[in-house]
Amino acid sequence: MASSSRSQVISLYRMLMKESKKFPSYNFRTYALRRVRDGFRANRNVDNPRTLDLLLNQARENLAVIKRQVSVGQLYSTQKTIVEDKEMQRPN
Repeated sequence: MASSSRSQVISLYRMLMKESKKFPSYNFRTYALRRVRDGFRANRNVDNPRTLDLLLNQARENLAVIKRQVSVGQLYSTQKTIVEDKEMQRPN
């Protein structure tokens, strides 16, 4: 993988992770984070430039979807789950 492609992949990964952390719902947030991690791990060894471009375009489309879903999710309040309540009470 060329260094410019590598930097694009890392940048896109970081943007996807950052945006996925914005989901107000714990379940959606953990699902999105897991899918992003798993997707990038599964395609870690892709060397074909065509395949890499296809995957990068797909990831950009997924980033747009995540951004839209985060915006929609923030319009509605949700009840916190027990897991989220425990995380809030945990001292840092």
